[in-house]
Amino acid sequence: FCDAIHELLPDYKEREPQAVDSLDVYIEHRLLMEQQLRGRDGANIQRDPRNMFPPELLRRFEVHFRQQNFVKPMSVRQVRADCIGKLLTVRGIVTRATEVKPVMAVATYTCDQCGAETYQPVAGPSFMPVISCLSEVCKTNRSGGRLYLQTRGSKFVKFQELKIQEHSDQVPVGNIPRSMTVYCRGTTTRLAQPGDHVVVSGIFLPMVRTGFRQMTAGLLADTYLEACVVDKVNRMKVTEEDDKTDEDIMAMAQEHEFYEKLASSIAPEIYGHEDIKKALLLLLVGGIDRSPQGMKIRGNINICLMGDPGVAKSQLLSYIDRLAPRSQYTTGRGSSGVGLTAAVMRDPLTGEMTLEGGALVLADQGVCCIDEFDKMMDGDRTAIHEVMEQQTVSIAKAGIMTSLNARVSILAAANPAYGRYNPKRSVEANIQLPAALLSRFDLLWVIQDKPDVEADLRLAQHITYVHQHSVQPPTEYEPLDMKHVARYVALAKKKVPAVPESLTDYIVGAYVEMRKEARNNTDMTYTSARTLLGVLRLSTALARLRLADSVEKDDVNEAMRLMEMSKYSLHEEETGKRHVKPVDAIYAIIRELAGDKSEVKVDTARQRCTTKGFTPDQFTQCLTEYERLDVWQVNSAQTRITFVQ
Repeated sequence: FCDAIHELLPDYKEREPQAVDSLDVYIEHRLLMEQQLRGRDGANIQRDPRNMFPPELLRRFEVHFRQQNFVKPMSVRQVRADCIGKLLTVRGIVTRATEVKPVMAVATYTCDQCGAETYQPVAGPSFMPVISCLSEVCKTNRSGGRLYLQTRGSKFVKFQELKIQEHSDQVPVGNIPRSMTVYCRGTTTRLAQPGDHVVVSGIFLPMVRTGFRQMTAGLLADTYLEACVVDKVNRMKVTEEDDKTDEDIMAMAQEHEFYEKLASSIAPEIYGHEDIKKALLLLLVGGIDRSPQGMKIRGNINICLMGDPGVAKSQLLSYIDRLAPRSQYTTGRGSSGVGLTAAVMRDPLTGEMTLEGGALVLADQGVCCIDEFDKMMDGDRTAIHEVMEQQTVSIAKAGIMTSLNARVSILAAANPAYGRYNPKRSVEANIQLPAALLSRFDLLWVIQDKPDVEADLRLAQHITYVHQHSVQPPTEYEPLDMKHVARYVALAKKKVPAVPESLTDYIVGAYVEMRKEARNNTDMTYTSARTLLGVLRLSTALARLRLADSVEKDDVNEAMRLMEMSKYSLHEEETGKRHVKPVDAIYAIIRELAGDKSEVKVDTARQRCTTKGFTPDQFTQCLTEYERLDVWQVNSAQTRITFVQ
């Protein structure tokens, strides 16, 4: 094919091409010498075939074949022996990528006696160097000139080896994932990194062995894929065309209560957990990284779900793992500290010590889901501390000292210390995780499985309906398709909203209030300056969901409400205490806000109640109920509450 294309290329030049590298200069000088020799010694001069310029040396183009777009990519498991020598398209995830190194394509030798050049094209992985000169001058003089390899005159091409592994959804039950070696040359190198999802088109070939290796291998042969095209794809990419454009997806954001609809579209088969689904949606969108004066403030959101057995924690994790464009799923007992961060391996191709990234490095700019977080060894759990705040993995092993990027959001699921949450014990006794780790989680949800007749009835009806029909029952909001949710999240992540100066005092005041409550209440999770950064991250993610360019007060209130609700589940209805209605709790908040005064602004009271986790409907119900009891009066403009003396 290369020869046919070379013949079809035109001979004329519109302008003299510029030399890209030293090989272009060598080729130009060789062609000039050839013309001078022919002009001096006559046009009928016959040269030895070894001294002729090989076409591989003069060619400055590469020929690659691409399969048609309608061809469905194969999995690694479907590639069999009958595919050898055929053009294939394989889909998988890159687990290892070597450094790009030069590999020899044409070897050039120079004779020490006559000065003639000899060329040797290299087709396989190894070659036998030519020693004696076969030019006419050496043959006539019988001088027996020796050939020496000339590296500057030889042609080298870029070479990189990839290792791709089949997706987890392509692996049958009870099997381990299969992998395949991919050889990339020339322009196909440096197109994929470990953790990328790729579609590779290439020719499936056996690996040619020579010498002792061929004797030991016998009739068996290793195989590899000679890559022609390497395309990086999204995990949610499907072969059929999507019926919605980006404008249609952005228009969906203008719908009424789109935030609730989007949250209910996350794992719709799982009953309840509305606020947890909203938090998981914010985890997918994420905040914005800040780098003031070289210092780095992370924008990724970390969430820990801690709850009783059977509250669908693992199902939520597996759904987020499928929905996120780049993610890794692992468990506490099934992973070690080295498997999470990075391991030092010996490269089988070159024999050098190289770093192989773990789950956190492979999930860079994605989500890492860790199930059974409480079962993890303490030594392995400390490897996550640096990743959760500094977003890097520092390595000092086997003479390799480096820092790898791990800009990843961590979603962890764990059981309480005694299997189930014991409300008679303190929060620290139930969680039993170090404060240094807990402060790195922006949200810590404790989900309790409490017996309730009405809730148990609705849950049982939901589960039986899903079991019968394999689809969620009809709800208030029709859930969006998974690919549409993924596309909207990708659009939202392009926005970079800023926090206006007018909100600074409000956020600072809210944080000081949270610290005050944490100081007064001993049975509460650890509150530090990271909590303030968590509020800013959640507010920015909410602004991104609205596709807005600035953060509003409602975003901060919703972020505070989510934080309050995550802690509210910790102190919810302790044993022996009377259940307080939301209306009565809101009245206590307004009464405390008023103090010695007899008037309170409605906006101030509504914002305080919203940050405490109450909805605007509950606030309105409280105003109406206590006004009917003549406890206070609300003016006609609904702006001021006056207590009746």
